[in-house]
Parts: sequence; C-alpha cells; structure tokens
Amino acid sequence: METSCPLIRTSIYVPRMTDGTLTRSYGKVFNEVAAAYDRNRPAYPDALIDHACRLACIGDGDRVLEIGCGTGQLTRSLLARGLRVTALEPGDQLIAVAGANLSDAGDVEFVNTRLEDMQLPRERYQAAFSASAIHWADPDLSWRKIADVLAPGGTLALIQYFGLQEQRSVDDQEQLLSAMRRHAPEIAATWPTYRDLESTIAGVQERRRNVADAWGWLGSYDIGRDYAADLFEDVQLATAPNLIEHTADEVNAVLGTMSFWARLSPDQRAALTSENRALYERLGRPIRASTLAGLLTARRRGRDTAHSSSNGEGVADLPGPKPPAPSMPES
Repeated sequence: METSCPLIRTSIYVPRMTDGTLTRSYGKVFNEVAAAYDRNRPAYPDALIDHACRLACIGDGDRVLEIGCGTGQLTRSLLARGLRVTALEPGDQLIAVAGANLSDAGDVEFVNTRLEDMQLPRERYQAAFSASAIHWADPDLSWRKIADVLAPGGTLALIQYFGLQEQRSVDDQEQLLSAMRRHAPEIAATWPTYRDLESTIAGVQERRRNVADAWGWLGSYDIGRDYAADLFEDVQLATAPNLIEHTADEVNAVLGTMSFWARLSPDQRAALTSENRALYERLGRPIRASTLAGLLTARRRGRDTAHSSSNGEGVADLPGPKPPAPSMPES
C-alpha cells in the first residue's frame, strides 16, 4: 500500500541576509539541531490558534501561508483545522523533520526557502501565520511580501512565547539570568525584556497602528518598519499566560535549541549547564518560569472586513493548556 507524503519543494537556502545583517543569520543554527529542536520546542495553545482562525474567518479548505515552519509545531495545528498550508522553511534538516512528522496530517506543501526568495502568487492566501520566526526575515522586505500574498482583508497572525515577569517565578528567573550575566555577559546584555502582563498589553496598545512596531517591541527585535503601517490595520493582541516548571535537564535541553547557544564557547555552555543544575539542587523543586503565549493579528488593508475585538480594545486574555514551553523567551 502506498502512503501519502507531503510535497516538499526545494530551493537554495542562503543563511545570510542579502544586506549582510549578522543578527538574522543566527537563525540558521536551528537547522543544525533539528532533532533536538523538534523534541524540546513547544506546540502553541489551541485557544490562540482558534482565536486567530475566528478573526481571519478561515476554516476547512482555506489556503494559508506559514512562514518559518521549523519542524511543524504550528503546522500540525493548522492542518488539524482543515486548512491547506503552504509552509516555508529555509532549513533543509528542519523541513525534512516536518515532512516526516506530518506525512499523513493533511494538505500541506513544504517549500525549502526563505520568505524573501520565494515567488508567491499575489492575493492567494486568506491568512499568513508565523510562529517564533518572522524576526529572522529581512524586515525591509518581509512585511511587503506578506501583504502581497494576502487577499484583501486577509489576516497576518504572529505567535510566540515570551518571558513574563510575575511574582511566582521572578526569583527563579532572576537566578537564571544572573548565571547568564556571569558566564555570557555579551548575551545577557541583549536579552529580551521581561514585562508583566499589564505592561505588555499597554505597550502593544501604544503601538497598535503598526504591527511591525508592536511585534518588534514584544520580542525586543529590530524589525519595526514605518511602511508596515500602510499595509496592515486592526492590530489585536491575545494572550495566554502560564506558570511552568522544569528540571535542570529540561531547562538545558531548551537552551540548547536557542540561537545564542551556538555563539557560546564550550566553556560557557558547560558553566551555564552546571549553574542551572546547581540552582535546581538548591531549590529542591522544579525551576519556575512564567511565559506568555502571545498572538498578534493584523488585517491587510484593502477592503472592509469586520474583525471584532474581544474587549473593545484589541486585547483578549485566553485560557490555554499548560504547554511544554521554554523557561526563557524563544529565540
């Protein structure tokens, strides 16, 4: 009996950005740890995916684009809702794992390329999704590329886990970051900012006229571009906070799949790994971390499409199952 397999198209993966931006070139390291990435990176809360689909008015049979699918964590959720997915991923090892994982999961076409290099039909997709990946694309091109492939009124949905400042976990998270400052100060100096939920919501509200600015602020990414405000409107944030607990080995496994890990020396890695184990022993309990699953949506300008806000302010707090989320924000 023949088994169906997802279609995988291949193009050239150019790890460096055309403008030579070093920071975004770090994204290539995920491809080198594809198996570990697949084991340790979390899925995304169903409540947020459902919310995005409701806002986009999409369901069974609708075409969507996914930018940076990795090993398919979000892709699986989209396919489970009957969507027809075109999934872009520049890493050949990542996309191979995704293809194996989702061989019988639904209608998906994997394309081994960057968003910047892909020639996509204009106005083809009802929605474009990206999970923990859009900051690896060139922001001078990406927002325009996404708008071009969306149908008028189509939805851009960005989702990611962020570190959350919360009393229940603040001491543990500070000790993790203190170890980073001691052994990798160059990484700690640029670590994303942890905010409480109220400040996070307020910060997005202040930037709601530009989806690029709002997302860049959320993740401490240099991806805000003024031109994006002319392409998208109706920016909305939905959130699902969680308190999670990890063993030291679980913390270290997740850190090993993050982009900064490849930039550390062997001695730095060994020191951080040892510090996290020592912290776990001192606490006598799992290491606590608070994360915020954030969904930011925006509508492509072009036609009147009523997207209702959950509370009249473009912000919704949604419940979600406890995910195996990382102890630190995704990168």
